[in-house]
Amino acid sequence: MPAETQLFLCLKDNYGVLLHDPETGSTAAIDAPEAAPVDAALKDRGWRLTDILVTHHHADHTAGIAELKKKHLCRVVAPRKEAPKISDIDVTVREGDIVQVGSLVGRVIETPGHTAGHISYWFKQDKLAFVGDTLFSVGCGRIIEGTPEMMWNSLLKIRNLPADTQVFCGHEYTAANVHFALTVEPKNPALRARAEEVVRLTEQKRPTIPTTIQQEKSYNPFLRADLHSVAGAINMEGSAPVQVFATIRARKDKF
Repeated sequence: MPAETQLFLCLKDNYGVLLHDPETGSTAAIDAPEAAPVDAALKDRGWRLTDILVTHHHADHTAGIAELKKKHLCRVVAPRKEAPKISDIDVTVREGDIVQVGSLVGRVIETPGHTAGHISYWFKQDKLAFVGDTLFSVGCGRIIEGTPEMMWNSLLKIRNLPADTQVFCGHEYTAANVHFALTVEPKNPALRARAEEVVRLTEQKRPTIPTTIQQEKSYNPFLRADLHSVAGAINMEGSAPVQVFATIRARKDKF
């Protein structure tokens, strides 16, 4: 049976996601920004929380762990490289490790850059990727603990996933990301179409995610830094892709 997901807002602009296995009844929360919205989503669907899959240590992704674990006695899976910064962990994981939620099988991808030990979870059979704050729709995470090289390599890992993979990220930043992306590729037809779509979704108070790898490759400037058109747009023809990426990211930081 295919996996089911439930997307919901937490805090100001965080997204919580539940990943549910209909076969076994197991349910994982992808991160735990705060406990109450997770509990509300569980109640709404009639699901029981068995796991929390943590992407990175920032408080807006972990603050609800302790309360949820106490209430549900769920298993907490977290990145090994950030274990000292995350409470209540049961299992630590690293690149290539397998994580199961009931009968659903996911693989850990190390995606550092935003934080030094950030990880993503890829459920190949279900065509789902949970990327935390590494990749956003039409954007990417701010480089806080890593380097541009680390983040670029992490984005390449995600970009190389199958094109029809659905991508769930940690925040609703798409409208702001579109405004910036249009300063890099104002004539990109896929980006212009996405901009119109985001306006419609925002007016309807609907989420702009999940997105897909194929879609992001067509309009996300941070995934397109190795294209001549993007390098040329910022007068960096002939520069290494990581340098183009670093320049775009620096511009976004000041935007």
